[in-house]
Amino acid sequence: MAETEAPAGSDGHMTVIEHLTELRSRLIRSAIAIAIGAVVGWFLYFDVIDFIVEPYCDTLGDANCTLRVDEPLEALSTRMLVAGYIGVGLAVPVWLWQAWRFVSPGLYPHERRHGITFVTLGVLLFAMGVSLAFWTMPRALEFLIDIGGPDLVTEFRAEAYIKFTIKMMLAFGLGFEFPLVLVFLQILGIVSYQMLAKQRRLALVGIVILVAVITPSGDPISLIALAGPMYLFYEAAIVFGILRQRRKRRAVSS
Repeated sequence: MAETEAPAGSDGHMTVIEHLTELRSRLIRSAIAIAIGAVVGWFLYFDVIDFIVEPYCDTLGDANCTLRVDEPLEALSTRMLVAGYIGVGLAVPVWLWQAWRFVSPGLYPHERRHGITFVTLGVLLFAMGVSLAFWTMPRALEFLIDIGGPDLVTEFRAEAYIKFTIKMMLAFGLGFEFPLVLVFLQILGIVSYQMLAKQRRLALVGIVILVAVITPSGDPISLIALAGPMYLFYEAAIVFGILRQRRKRRAVSS
């Protein structure tokens, strides 16, 4: 019986203008959450910067390693940069919830009940991605330092290193949201698990290219560390589609 229900918005059909207005509202709320998180991040700066510098110190084998500042305003811009990225990280539950609320009117009623599950999984996956990035950082840095040879003295600028580290973490965090995107596309009927299964080889190549583009290090360790899980997520999305189709058939037959 569930399959006979037609997806409907909270107020029936929405016009294009109403959809754009709704999108703007969701984006504004997400931006406010990021701004609030950035304020919190301003006060967490010193703890976070110690955490970020740890892979660099581990790579150099120096517990007292430091980052270089070349310009008078660089310390201020670095703190603002870190606070902004902290805001993005702290606001993950909010912008995931806003994304869910934006697309949920197009779902079936029984599917709209899974918003909390979606946000929880999204946060956990993002945290897993960030943790994996942090684990690979010393290995990526070692590769990048060694490739230049022994004649180069390693002393990173603060802003450049922090941008590199945080972009790595964001790339892994967002990359781990990949299965949620594929699940959503199947729920919305844009793709099917049969389509995903037929495009396995192309998907693998696309994932490798995408990871090579979004990870700033370009080292093979980071490439494998992110591309591997993303392809496993791709296969998991196919399994989800198969199980969902079986559940639909059982619901219709009952």
